[in-house]
Amino acid sequence: MTSDTTATDAAAQPAPELADRPPVWQRRLRRFGYPVRSQGDVRARLVPAFPEPSGRLWAVFGAGPDAAARLARWSGWAGPLLVTLFAGVLRFWNLGSPRKVIFDETYYPKDAWSLLQYGYEGTWAKNANDALVGHPPQLLLSPEHSYVVHPPMGKWLIALGEWAFGMNPFGWRFMVALLGTLSVLLVCRIGRRMMRSTALGCLAGTLLAVDGLHFVMSRTALLDLIVMFWVVAAFGALLVDRDRTRARLAAALPLGPDNVARPDEKVGDRLRLGWRPWRIVAGLCLGLSAATKWNGLYYLAAFALMAVLWDVAARRTAGARRPFRSALRRDVLPAFGATVVVALATYLASWSGWIATKGGYYRDWATTPDGRTGGWTWLPDWLRSLWHYQTEVYSFHTGLTTPHAYQSNPWSWLVLGRPVSYFYEDPKAGQDGCTAAEGCAREVLALGTPLLWWAACFALLYVLYRWLFQRDWRAGAIVCGVAAGYLPWFLYQERTIFLFYAVVFVPFLCLALAMMLGAIIGPPGSAERRRTIGAVGAGVLVLLIVWNFIYFHPLYTGMPIPKSAWHNRMWFDTWV
Repeated sequence: MTSDTTATDAAAQPAPELADRPPVWQRRLRRFGYPVRSQGDVRARLVPAFPEPSGRLWAVFGAGPDAAARLARWSGWAGPLLVTLFAGVLRFWNLGSPRKVIFDETYYPKDAWSLLQYGYEGTWAKNANDALVGHPPQLLLSPEHSYVVHPPMGKWLIALGEWAFGMNPFGWRFMVALLGTLSVLLVCRIGRRMMRSTALGCLAGTLLAVDGLHFVMSRTALLDLIVMFWVVAAFGALLVDRDRTRARLAAALPLGPDNVARPDEKVGDRLRLGWRPWRIVAGLCLGLSAATKWNGLYYLAAFALMAVLWDVAARRTAGARRPFRSALRRDVLPAFGATVVVALATYLASWSGWIATKGGYYRDWATTPDGRTGGWTWLPDWLRSLWHYQTEVYSFHTGLTTPHAYQSNPWSWLVLGRPVSYFYEDPKAGQDGCTAAEGCAREVLALGTPLLWWAACFALLYVLYRWLFQRDWRAGAIVCGVAAGYLPWFLYQERTIFLFYAVVFVPFLCLALAMMLGAIIGPPGSAERRRTIGAVGAGVLVLLIVWNFIYFHPLYTGMPIPKSAWHNRMWFDTWV
């Protein structure tokens, strides 16, 4: 009987070669380049280590061994800070030019100044724009409320610059330029953390620094770049949370006799991940993005889902048998509280000025005959008035179909089909710095650096491949960042929308391009010839992108250039 039982048990167990065989879906993806990961040390899979920095570069410049090692260790911050300094010089140089109220600066700087004075948006005279930049400037503002369709957070930030430097072009552009500069630092550090490479992180930040759309939006007092800053900050906070959470799982795994951590079902399924402050930081940043413009809500939904899926993957790697169920039981509710609840509370807090005062638009709606009827009358009047205001704003946004000369369909955004002209003048010779006999053109054109964007189209295809066929979470995160800022606009193709809305996902395009360039260079350990050829190819592309930014720089800053030079830069009829 013992022999029969043993034979039966042996028949029930898979053969060793079958037990080690990867699942069918992995075998099918192998033909597309999917790497089947070995078990190995699970700690290294949960939190890949940063490569030890090399001092070879500093040794080339004559640094001794100790100094080279020290400089290499500092490069993780020194490199990103140098790139940020470069971006800041570009953005703050002659920031007050043009000394005009350009494009939608006719709304947000004036609303910001009104918030400083009254706590809500007042009414400006029709000739207020000319009066603001007159000699002397005049502030033609009255306390009569005005109807505005964007939350106040971004305008409060613009108001900080106006409070510090006055109601002038430099003052109302200052905070946007500062956030644009800091976003470059964030992208450098995010790229370094994602790709475990300081060089690729700095490359991503450099690409962002020389993108024309990001550059123009950093020098114009509009709201979209502020949304972008908070989105990137939230993404970075979630990355830090991801690494720290996975490190907690790795530390809890038991060690085998070879001192190598192995997957453990109890750890993967049951371990509570505890206090996660960086996820709360992400919720705060996502709330600030939505409190600037409502398209931040799409990032709130996308990033909250992405963070939970990261938890599922971490638990699966740690050994959970049912990672989805484990994440649903232990992670989803805390994640909802840390992101969605914190974000909504932040959004509500951004309306404090409107709530605390009595002059804002619809502030007393709940006390009118219309407000006293219907349900929910037990709620505070200010809350019912605010809710009514939000519903009216939603109706406005979804019904906005007024034609505009520079509106564009989102299908054309990635190829820069229809950029937006914020400012245009054609001074004659001898006027406004024009020295050309034929006359000059001055323009501020919200146009992404063309070679960067067109290369980023291929980079998006690359990261899609990496995500779908190689199961690379980094590529999936980049795809999520682009999709959340881009795809929702396809739901509103009849609405009046513009290319500059795309600035929200430009940092993720730069990360995608940096990831593709890293693949072109080749992974560490590749043959020297392979990496040399790859580095030359990637370097040529980056230099062409930088040259392209320099070539269009006059169109980004409103510098006077000869009419013929302006025409040469109008590569397509739709750019005029």
